[in-house]
Amino acid sequence: MPDPAPPDEITPEILLRAYAMGIFPMSDGRDDPEIHWVDPRRRGIMPLDGFHLSRSLARRLRREDLRVTVDQAFPAVVDACADRPETWISQRIAALYERLFQLGHAHSIEVWDQGRLVGGVYGVTLGGAFFGESMFSRVRDASKIALAHTVHRLNAGGFCLFDTQFLTPHLASLGGQEITRDEYHRRLAAALDVRAEFQPKGYSPSSSEVAASAAASGSTQFRTQTS
Repeated sequence: MPDPAPPDEITPEILLRAYAMGIFPMSDGRDDPEIHWVDPRRRGIMPLDGFHLSRSLARRLRREDLRVTVDQAFPAVVDACADRPETWISQRIAALYERLFQLGHAHSIEVWDQGRLVGGVYGVTLGGAFFGESMFSRVRDASKIALAHTVHRLNAGGFCLFDTQFLTPHLASLGGQEITRDEYHRRLAAALDVRAEFQPKGYSPSSSEVAASAAASGSTQFRTQTS
């Protein structure tokens, strides 16, 4: 792992170049001023044609009791993801992601319960790659609903790579996989040549439409869908 980057050296442009090289930033805590670059030997990905939608989650989506929005509360989603006893999202990293958001290279999916932010996902986009950074959940299924919407949206927008960085048991239960570093870099290189849109024109599915696009077996075979 390279030495920590000196303060004030990293710009949004440098951060995007790092993602294009297959590396991403982490810190050792909320107040850590240093940033470490990470390139895991084994990389987590979420296959865009293999997200596992259980019957119980499909029922929850069809109930539509939780509202889903896009890019409406990016800083709040990042703060919520960092709000835990141990976090790699330092204040410096959070500020960098907010600048990427302002430049259109970072996005958030928000889940609301009667006006209260209860779940979400945020990540970085570059070409046809979405680099999922973190997610959080304050009520049952909120992060799963955010992920289901994210996968559906990425398919609709023409993305071909959903990078989850690491494979956790939670992500594995939803269809996440682990691939080698070499295989990841091969897929990343191909994705960078793809033109994709995180907010494709005319795209605004409801949660029930996201659920309806899944296969009856409970594993998604999402179809691109606009409304």
